[in-house]
Amino acid sequence: MSTKEPREADILRPIKTTSSKYYAAVGIAGLAFLIFLVGWAYQLWEGLVVTGLSDWGTGGGVTWGVYIGAFIWWVGIAHGGIILSAAVRLLGMDRYMPVARLAEMLTLAGLSAAGFYIIVHMGRPDRMVTSVIGHYHITVHNSPLVWDVTVITAYFVLTATYLGLTLRYDISRLRGQLPDHFGPIYSLITIGYSEREDRVVQRMVWWLALAIIIMAPLLLHGGVIPWLFAVLPTYPRWFGGVQGPQFLTIALTSAISGVIILSYAFRRAYDWEHIITDDIFRGLTLWLGFFSLLFLWLQLQQVTAGTFFPPVDLEVAWAATVEHPIYIFSMSLVLAVLAFIFAQTLRPSLFSKERAIVCAVAILSATLLEKVLFVVEGFLHPSFEIYYATPGTYVPSLIEIASITGTIGMVALFFLSIAKVVPVVELHAIEHLREDHGEEGSHD
Repeated sequence: MSTKEPREADILRPIKTTSSKYYAAVGIAGLAFLIFLVGWAYQLWEGLVVTGLSDWGTGGGVTWGVYIGAFIWWVGIAHGGIILSAAVRLLGMDRYMPVARLAEMLTLAGLSAAGFYIIVHMGRPDRMVTSVIGHYHITVHNSPLVWDVTVITAYFVLTATYLGLTLRYDISRLRGQLPDHFGPIYSLITIGYSEREDRVVQRMVWWLALAIIIMAPLLLHGGVIPWLFAVLPTYPRWFGGVQGPQFLTIALTSAISGVIILSYAFRRAYDWEHIITDDIFRGLTLWLGFFSLLFLWLQLQQVTAGTFFPPVDLEVAWAATVEHPIYIFSMSLVLAVLAFIFAQTLRPSLFSKERAIVCAVAILSATLLEKVLFVVEGFLHPSFEIYYATPGTYVPSLIEIASITGTIGMVALFFLSIAKVVPVVELHAIEHLREDHGEEGSHD
């Protein structure tokens, strides 16, 4: 463990210091996002025909493709991120407190990217007003798609409230060291603040965390999101109750991977070895292995049901999936990560932060590929293949591919921007680490 004592100045460093690498990161992320915005503008001008998407059966196309697969991916990252943060508070996992706020911010960024995909995929943004909001009182009763928009909005508000409550404590105590040009933002966050509310806020945050933990499996990535697919009996690749727990394991593996990458980036950029310690990376990697095991187990259940004397339509759908190179590659990535993490537990010397990053990138790549394939194969192999003889097939367009790098750039810009305004590590985490450091020092 590092001998450096954590200080307030450490978590203020991203706000107060700006290097050439920071500007380079902003430039790269901004360029990736701009390229996608240009592609989206072209799509708005010409219509969705410029993508690989089309009416079902027209030119062998599908109505959902990369856009919806990436939407599920981002929603999973978002939901898993706040679950991680909530678990830290509910279960007393103080070991991960330094990365809890990063997980909360990842939820807001991921939900923003997912919501952006909804607007992009609707073809015309005004349809969000005319078709969804304008007829909400009707569609909310019978459309899982509208349930989806509802729970994402509710989760965003819940997470923003959760984050805002914890920021009040930090900003009120660090206000004298924060830049004056963001004064209006700090005043808005701390409006009406008094120290007497700290204990009340802690209870409120605890209850919010409990609500989040309950909502995730029941309404979010274990509920409404998989219901978009699981309640459609004419699509055998999608139909079934296993989609809820499967989506939840994908959310948790993806979110842990995202937190590992973010933690490593901030640790390296701001010399936070004594704050985001090796022990945190080691623990996150082990959790990644556990949820990867659950992910593969649920895949095995589906493959077994889809290949061991199944109904004809289910057999056709799963035969197409398990023989697809993308499915083989994505499952191999998850299996390789799981094998490495298992080997690491037997031989701890195999662990390194760089290898943890490789595992995280591999899992994120695998879950993205699996979700896109899940969406596309589900459409291509329905129970009644009335368009079977239609020539052509779905091939992702450059605009759709650019949407992935573009939304990654969007999320990167979010973190590069917010890190200049508020601390991305809680003051409570620094205080807790300082207490542990003092106890260790007294023992020495």
